[in-house]
Amino acid sequence: MRNTAKITTAVLAAGALTLGLTACGADKDSGSDTSGPLIVAASPTPHAEILTYVKDNLAEKAGLDLEVKEFTDYVTPNTATEDGSVGANYFQNQPYLDDFNKKKGTHVVPVVTVHLEPLGLYSHKVKSADDLKSGATVAVPNDTVNEARALKLLAANGLITLKDGAGNAATPADITKNPKKLKFKELEAAQTPRSLDDVDAAVINGNYAIEADLKPAEDALVLESAKDNPYGNFLAVKEGNEDDPRVKKLAQLLTSAEVKKFIQDKYAGSVIASF
Repeated sequence: MRNTAKITTAVLAAGALTLGLTACGADKDSGSDTSGPLIVAASPTPHAEILTYVKDNLAEKAGLDLEVKEFTDYVTPNTATEDGSVGANYFQNQPYLDDFNKKKGTHVVPVVTVHLEPLGLYSHKVKSADDLKSGATVAVPNDTVNEARALKLLAANGLITLKDGAGNAATPADITKNPKKLKFKELEAAQTPRSLDDVDAAVINGNYAIEADLKPAEDALVLESAKDNPYGNFLAVKEGNEDDPRVKKLAQLLTSAEVKKFIQDKYAGSVIASF
């Protein structure tokens, strides 16, 4: 990817490939130095792709010097934003960020919501969710919010029933009815696509589905509804940096008509603009 530094990181707690961490290559003050480029940490797909479109087509005209750094996990972008290694990140949703800030003591806040990646249930073994046999094994992400989100998806499609009040920390222990006697295999979110040959079905985050050449709008057995969905992905910064003029410029560009058309044309319903 042009001028895009690729970074792999060691998985610390939530959804990640087990890879070695390479140096960020950014000055620790890059998050607060508004005179330099705005360095944004992002998941490769679709976040870094969207940012690279902005960098290549919109940023120069808007007077924004934008640098994109790719991370393959769901932890380091927030810790790098917190410590100033990067000025912003773009990869996550509000329930995940709330849980992360609470557990890690970080102070990352959203700036603007850009898109939704519908969570989906996929299988190499059955053609529909109804075809799952009794005792089938379903892989789900093992981080708190995405596991709960996966269980809510299954519940919304009648595969299980969750107890009343099961929220963003729901686990299989909160299942009250399981007519197919489904078994659950908890995996790091990035590993769920790789599990499809070993399990009967897997609930996969949209970005990892796309990276695995799955087409959520076509291949998912069941897919999250975009209506009133709380899991939109947003640009985020460390608290206090919301008024950074570079951040404001990027927020405007990410919610422009040009970016909406890019999302629609490139992802064909597998990623949905939220603005």
